[in-house]
Amino acid sequence: MAPNTGLPTINRLITTHNEKGEAIFSDAVASETPQTEVGGGAIFGLHYCSENFPVEMNQDKDIEAYQSYMNQAPGLVISSGTVLRTVGEFLLPWSPSQRDWYIDKAPDMPPGALSPMHRTVSLDYGIVLEGDIELVLDSGETRPMKRGDIAIQRGTNHAWRNMSSEKWGRMLYVLQPSQPLQVAGKTFGEDLADMEGVRHST
Repeated sequence: MAPNTGLPTINRLITTHNEKGEAIFSDAVASETPQTEVGGGAIFGLHYCSENFPVEMNQDKDIEAYQSYMNQAPGLVISSGTVLRTVGEFLLPWSPSQRDWYIDKAPDMPPGALSPMHRTVSLDYGIVLEGDIELVLDSGETRPMKRGDIAIQRGTNHAWRNMSSEKWGRMLYVLQPSQPLQVAGKTFGEDLADMEGVRHST
């Protein structure tokens, strides 16, 4: 039997314009975001991304760019654009059918899940959509986050933990490229640690 996360499906709505210049909803991509297994126990839901900044939206070029990334997923960060993603993990002893269901349907964090410690060359906004999530820093500092809380993640080495032993959690991330961070004479680059299968930033 497939696990029940208890969380609703995420639907994203993309707007565009018709030939009269009126705002309409785009049907270029489905409203339900496909999930992709990236290895190392992680599932990515790429809800949108751009490949340049400022974003080029004329002739729906940004939608075309996003469609190409849906076929060939970007790295963790796009060095010239932005990324909007959910991340789920399936580090649980599930049967193959349960795992396949999860990959297809649930960009969420199972009870007790802990991501690997990692660092990106980016300024990230991490928003708790559902559950109780803990932000863990490599100094040992931690902060609990509840639904609606936002973490401004500034190139630090960090991990995310679902604090609940019973309920699933859901996070939404907005990643923007940054200059490499320099602290105490040391330059910090991307460090994906043991996130096997996760592509480096492009």
